[in-house]
Amino acid sequence: MTIRHPEKIAGCESAPPLASLAVPFAAVLPAPSTTSNKNRPLFALGIRCNHDDVTAIEYLLPCAAQAPESLLAKEVVRQINAWFLDPAFVFGLPLAPAGTPFQRRVWAAIAAIPAGDLQSYGALATQIGSGPRAVGNACGANPYPLVVPCHRVIAANHGLGGFARQRGGFLLEVKRWLLQHERHERY
Repeated sequence: MTIRHPEKIAGCESAPPLASLAVPFAAVLPAPSTTSNKNRPLFALGIRCNHDDVTAIEYLLPCAAQAPESLLAKEVVRQINAWFLDPAFVFGLPLAPAGTPFQRRVWAAIAAIPAGDLQSYGALATQIGSGPRAVGNACGANPYPLVVPCHRVIAANHGLGGFARQRGGFLLEVKRWLLQHERHERY
């Protein structure tokens, strides 16, 4: 999971051509507007896919939508929009194999956390026989946020913890929004 800056995204202010990116986005989807962000989206999602699989979903700074370039990208956008409307929506997308065997174990455990539930890094680590820091590192390497909902993993003290290998700033605000969207009023 990486964040791209608006100057590197098509449709955003001062954007250079997409040729500067190794693999262009197959679609860009702004999040719903929020009153806390002056009725503008807090973030956007960049979707990368090949003909058969989703290869990455990335959190972006707010920017303009980019229409889906393939049937799969169109389906990803449809399913993410369904989740925006109903956070209990269950994704059914083909995800390209990624990560180490350990990361895949962590991601499978995260994918089993239902909408509306939270689990601490420590509890998840105990469940899979590992340590909280290793679980946090695997969360940060998750290439499929929302689909593999790493935002549902929080610190033992019920704090937000980190998000996408960040301990503050933009991405932590995205995590807070995701949790609030799923009705976790505490955040």
